[in-house]
Amino acid sequence: MKQIKPISIVLSLFLLVSTCIAGGKVVTGDEVFVQKFLNLIEGKRVGIITNQSGVLRDGRHIVDVLSGIPGVKVVALFGPEHGIRGAAPAGAVVGNSVDEKTGIPVFSLYGKVKKPTPEMLKGIDVLIYDIQDVGARFYTYISTLDLTLEAAAENKIEYIVLDRPDMLSGDLVDGPVLVDSLKSFVGIQPIPSVYGMTPGELATMFNEAGWIAGGEKANLKVIRMENYHRKMWYDQTGLSWQKPSPNLPGMTSVEVYPGSVLIEATNISEGRGTERPFEFIGAPFIDGEKLSRLLNRQHIKGVRFKSVDFKPKSLPWATNPKYEGEICHGVRIVVTDRNEFKPVEMGVYLLWALRKLYPDSLKIRPLALDRLAGTPVIREMIYEGKHPEEIISSWQKQTEEFSRFRKKFLLYK
Repeated sequence: MKQIKPISIVLSLFLLVSTCIAGGKVVTGDEVFVQKFLNLIEGKRVGIITNQSGVLRDGRHIVDVLSGIPGVKVVALFGPEHGIRGAAPAGAVVGNSVDEKTGIPVFSLYGKVKKPTPEMLKGIDVLIYDIQDVGARFYTYISTLDLTLEAAAENKIEYIVLDRPDMLSGDLVDGPVLVDSLKSFVGIQPIPSVYGMTPGELATMFNEAGWIAGGEKANLKVIRMENYHRKMWYDQTGLSWQKPSPNLPGMTSVEVYPGSVLIEATNISEGRGTERPFEFIGAPFIDGEKLSRLLNRQHIKGVRFKSVDFKPKSLPWATNPKYEGEICHGVRIVVTDRNEFKPVEMGVYLLWALRKLYPDSLKIRPLALDRLAGTPVIREMIYEGKHPEEIISSWQKQTEEFSRFRKKFLLYK
């Protein structure tokens, strides 16, 4: 009788996934895996790399589902930034723990240790990665993907990616390619700011292009989605919304994030501590009307700017935001046509406009901006007073080359 409940879970998932396929909705890799590929982990000791986004269509977490299936032994969990259930604020160090719901040990990959050690991996036969990505290079989840793939290759452990959509259109590529000298945890491989690939495609590229440190290849398998097409934005997939991280509460924040995140490297608020993080940009010394007029005169494709006042406050997921409790004046970024909009290009216009209007008040942390941008060129040209069109043209050739290079690793049309 003890096995009836897990078997019924698998049957329910089979019926649910079958219905989704028939209805043309996107079926994520985790649901396809549970329906068709449990044999890949039968009798094996499993480690799962996931967070709050690793849920199936019915809302149940992948850890809870797999740990309840007979013949599957989940022995360890690995949590990226924000932790295994996504409760930690951005940048907060997360320690090792035990998952309260399942009692399974949790190893943090966002603290002193960012790559699983041999001791953490001892006894594990297969690692499973199930995390919803945004599609931006500086999103630390893909650094965790890279480092866990590397650890799997070194320790001869199988690696399975349960694929999920690129929240941005899988056709969108934007921004400069990371230079080697600026590699960090917010930029770990030579890819543009926005790379237009799913986690499974990205893992395939890292693996097949020989980018894994040491030149080794992992025994990688990607469980592909059903009914996914490259041009889809996340809100076109039919999937329910799960915050990819605490400060990306909705699709509009995701659309602007790859550009407005550059503001993190300045003394300007990027909207943390408000209901519109990354959509609100401002500071007490800014004139929002003046800033919006200057930006709108540039006729940037797919976006308009509206003046706004906001007061950041400390929230559980956004502690100690810039200018906490102070009224900030600035702009709200409003995307009018996301298929025309290039977020990183917009981010350059933001920096340029702020520097032009407030050269004495704007403070930039050079290394922080260079790491986010992936190159020192943006900062240097901003300081030189170059127009955004000239700055953007500096990376176009590299971005186009990457767009062509990545095609061989794409899994979806």
